[in-house]
Amino acid sequence: MDIGRAKQIIDSPTEIEVLYQGIPVWIQTVNEGNETARVYMRENPDDEKVVSVRELNEVH
Repeated sequence: MDIGRAKQIIDSPTEIEVLYQGIPVWIQTVNEGNETARVYMRENPDDEKVVSVRELNEVH
């Protein structure tokens, strides 16, 4: 995924499914400078990670 799409997903009024290493996640924030996103696992909201935006995949 690219930075622009990640930001669109954050701003979207509808739920868009995103996967990180095959695991459903919510994107909280995007850091454009280092192309990372803070995400948390849908099944475990306490499990937050900072990951490369390129490792996120939108489910179509």
